[in-house]
Amino acid sequence: MSDVLDRELNWDDEIEKESEFLLLPEGDYPFEIVQFERGRHGGSAKLPPCNKAVLHVRITAPEGTITLHHNLFLHTKTESMLSAFFASIGRKKKGERLKMNWAAVVGSTGRLKLGIRSWRGNDGEERQSNEIKRFYPYEADEELPLACSRWAILRQVNSNAAATVSN
Repeated sequence: MSDVLDRELNWDDEIEKESEFLLLPEGDYPFEIVQFERGRHGGSAKLPPCNKAVLHVRITAPEGTITLHHNLFLHTKTESMLSAFFASIGRKKKGERLKMNWAAVVGSTGRLKLGIRSWRGNDGEERQSNEIKRFYPYEADEELPLACSRWAILRQVNSNAAATVSN
């Protein structure tokens, strides 16, 4: 991993980095929310205009680490998806009401089911990308599937990083 932070390039800078696209296999993975943005959905045939949360979700696997952008739409039609997300990060308990606290989302961790979506690009080529199929409810003492064996390590790294930042 590079020690250089992301930055704007000058017109005459040297470049060397190649594409880093990684397609993870379908399965269950630990995740961390690394960024959150407020946005607006313009409306579609299935969903009228509404607010949306754009989550930047880091997924760590033995094959590598990826970051996906995932939209959560703030609408009654998608309320169960919002509930599933907040339950997965340990903020919502089954059967209880919750006032969504978006300020607490960044740094949260949980588990999800990752899938592969196939689509055709503008050039006509068949392509694939990862997509989040579902968020699993948070359970502090649960046994994790083998695909999530790095879950405990990720949680420890996150808690150590938080301790370092607060010191």
